[in-house]
Amino acid sequence: MTRLPDPDANDIPEDVARFLAAFPPDPMFKTLAHSPSTVQPFIGLAQALYTSLELPLRARELAILTVAEGEQCGFVLTQHVPLSQAAGVDDATREPIKKRDHTNPALSQYDRAVIQFAAEVVAGPRVSDEVFAAAGEFLSARELVELLHVCGYYWTFSRLCTVLDVQLTQMYSELQGADGWTG
Repeated sequence: MTRLPDPDANDIPEDVARFLAAFPPDPMFKTLAHSPSTVQPFIGLAQALYTSLELPLRARELAILTVAEGEQCGFVLTQHVPLSQAAGVDDATREPIKKRDHTNPALSQYDRAVIQFAAEVVAGPRVSDEVFAAAGEFLSARELVELLHVCGYYWTFSRLCTVLDVQLTQMYSELQGADGWTG
């Protein structure tokens, strides 16, 4: 059960309520509505991460899975396993992420660079020079900054889910367990 009750509808400003009405009913959106001044920018950033980046979608999904696995967030993992499949991330690539085997030689150099970068972002305040250089072999300066945005967003999203025990909706739980990632 989610640790916070749903916000009182009377406490949600009209513009925020209209904004949220455009989305399917979801416990995460209700939880975000507890902070009416940040809910629109937070969701807007998610939209930008999917519509405005040069960072390839496949790299984004590799990073999201790595962050969610590192933060033990079943909600994000359940959402992003099928999204990663659609972006071209196969089971053989997801398995080392699931096992936190970020240096697995079976991963392509590109995938390993993105996954190690995301894993080090989650693990500490800095990315090692070696991992930064490896990512820089494949990603432009813009893409590196975008990768940091993806990692930061999904770290925050994961923590909102795990700290507040945000429950999966039916929509997401139908996806749960497709390849054993249930959080």
